[in-house]
Amino acid sequence: MTPAIVRSFRRFGTLKRIYNPKNVNRLLTIFCAILITLSGQTWARSISLIRDTEIENTIRVYSLPLFKAAGLEASNIQIHIVNDPALNAFVAGGQRLFINTGLLMRAEHAGQVIGVIAHETGHISGGHLVRLQESLSNSTAKSILALVLGGIAAVATGKSEAAGAVVAGSAALQQRSVLSYTRTMEQSADQAAVVYLDEAGYSGRGLLQFLNTLSGQELLSGEHQDPYLRSHPLTRDRIKFMRNHVLQSPHSETPLREDLVQAHDRMRAKLKGFINPPARTLREYKHDDRSFAARYARAVAYKKEFKIDEALALLDGLLAEFPNDPFLHELKGDVLQDAGRVAESIPPYQKAASMLPWAALIRVSLAQSQLELNDHRATGAALENLQQAVRYEPEMPLVWRLLATAHARNDNQAYVMLSLAEEALLKGKKPEARHRAKQAMKLLPEGSASWIRAQDIQETAKKK
Repeated sequence: MTPAIVRSFRRFGTLKRIYNPKNVNRLLTIFCAILITLSGQTWARSISLIRDTEIENTIRVYSLPLFKAAGLEASNIQIHIVNDPALNAFVAGGQRLFINTGLLMRAEHAGQVIGVIAHETGHISGGHLVRLQESLSNSTAKSILALVLGGIAAVATGKSEAAGAVVAGSAALQQRSVLSYTRTMEQSADQAAVVYLDEAGYSGRGLLQFLNTLSGQELLSGEHQDPYLRSHPLTRDRIKFMRNHVLQSPHSETPLREDLVQAHDRMRAKLKGFINPPARTLREYKHDDRSFAARYARAVAYKKEFKIDEALALLDGLLAEFPNDPFLHELKGDVLQDAGRVAESIPPYQKAASMLPWAALIRVSLAQSQLELNDHRATGAALENLQQAVRYEPEMPLVWRLLATAHARNDNQAYVMLSLAEEALLKGKKPEARHRAKQAMKLLPEGSASWIRAQDIQETAKKK
């Protein structure tokens, strides 16, 4: 049996392009930790982005009908998941949608997340904060996150000058909040959102519920408000508008599709399993709860506690019921890989990759296990998987690092240097990128595609 949400993933060809990350590891690996300190009052938070094929594509399945209704090209919109418990979502750097894990975990049903995405889609299609979006369009997700958090911190502490200090003189960003929308923009985004929701056949009740949740925080001081409220002004008129829409829309009583209901339960369970302490997860998803989500969450919690046998028992039970679920196979591979049972992790990763051949993260996990074997045949298989992964996500530094390792095992120094040049360029290490590219050019046939690519890296790395 194949879960409905997996069938949904396979229906959408656009899911093959997720977004261009600036760093990656396997399942829910965290990167780009950011520490911001503000003058006068120390405000430090460790915030990160996470990667997970299932969660990213769940958000994309929610979003596709909305993007289509807005006339946006879905494959051009990058979706980033921010590991932050705060209730927040925002658009930055053009068509980049950032969604906090706090919002995903606290949303009671998919309709609330869909409502927020519809509103943010309204900001994208409306070109709101265009000067800010243009100034960030060529920034990395990491730097955008730093700027946004700096602005939020400035609002929370009441020090508006701090936001300007964070961005080192960018006039477009020296505001009370780097993502501070006007009431007019908010009303415009709401108006667009209800059009998109209706056209997609979604109920607007989720967005109304979300706004009502925020309205309960308006009397709190800034530091106790969720960031979404600080950057998205809330008024009685906005709530009244949404109430009227819910009363009039023919879709207000339309139930969510069952695959979306299941997807949300799975996503919340997975996030809670990885982010919350295992004891908390096991209290919430009790031992006698036999639902898919509960068993999924407990498997992740046991993985975190290195209770390998318990995690595998749950996963094997789920796989007996859902043998065509790639994410169960992926998680089983992760459990075995973390336990040092590298050879055993390869078959489940292979099954997951065969079901979702475009999932670069799964191929990277598989390649890591294959390289760990330090066997010539396994190295060849790893090289093939990494080459496939880089086709779908060429801006993933870890892939290039692993490619360099695989090429080194095959004594192919030219491609070792070229791969390291690609990695250095993506990490912003321009002197190293130029040096590696120069070395690659000496070893590659002049005029070949790879030689030209090395030359391009050199030229790009010369730019400021």
